[in-house]
Amino acid sequence: MTTETPAHAEPSRQRGAYAKGIARRQEILDRAIEVFAERGSDRTSLRAIAREVGVTHAALTHYFGSLEELLVAVYEESNAPGRDATTHAADATPVEIMIESARTNRTIPGLMQLYSTLVAAALEEGHPSARAFATDRFSRLRDALADTVQQQQERGKIRDDVAPQAVAALVIAASDGLQTQWLLDETAPQHEALAVLDRLLRPAP
Repeated sequence: MTTETPAHAEPSRQRGAYAKGIARRQEILDRAIEVFAERGSDRTSLRAIAREVGVTHAALTHYFGSLEELLVAVYEESNAPGRDATTHAADATPVEIMIESARTNRTIPGLMQLYSTLVAAALEEGHPSARAFATDRFSRLRDALADTVQQQQERGKIRDDVAPQAVAALVIAASDGLQTQWLLDETAPQHEALAVLDRLLRPAP
């Protein structure tokens, strides 16, 4: 007498294996975030990172494919809702939002270095993951900040003779450029410079 396997057994096993794979990938990613927060990217190899994370090179390649894909995943996960501790008031201006973000980022310079590495790679040929990451991030951030600018203009907190998208692009450029200066020289007045930009964008008293 033979015992037939229920038709639903195989899909159930597949779902279980998939769930375990997702959990394992998240476990590796969480550890990788800790490593990069401590030491930055340093353009090191995937094999070296695997050793520090505590997994095999094959496992890291299986879940992330390449070093660049891992770097993107680490940065995006580190800034995911619930993990990013940055908060701001509902009526905060775009510059105030970026000042608070910069203040938080300064506590984890390794991830700041990782972000700069990804943006630099995006400008070179042969880095599709980094380019897609940077292009998408800038586009989404410009749109979000431009919406905030428009709302603040309606409330009289930002001068109304400037284009919201242009202000958003300027704020991002200032924030990223000052972040790079701070990585090279910790005496660079990052927050103070952003505060000057904030004052310049406010209506005349």
